[in-house]
Amino acid sequence: MKKSILLSITALIALSALTGCTRTSYAIHTNDGRTIVTDGKPQDAETGLLGYVDANGVKQQINKSDVKEISEVPHK
Repeated sequence: MKKSILLSITALIALSALTGCTRTSYAIHTNDGRTIVTDGKPQDAETGLLGYVDANGVKQQINKSDVKEISEVPHK
């Protein structure tokens, strides 16, 4: 009985610690004025494309020549 309670408390503490760890978001500003928010840092590909995961969790790519700048989105 005590072992299961201790295990439950340990799991709760571990889960609480993990919820504080979030991925950094980035904003991709395009030459045509759009802003794309990514989940995690965009990955530079040798094909001339920039790969990223969008805010909905979908993998996307954009041509690097269409990108004006990439900036980190500050978290509060």
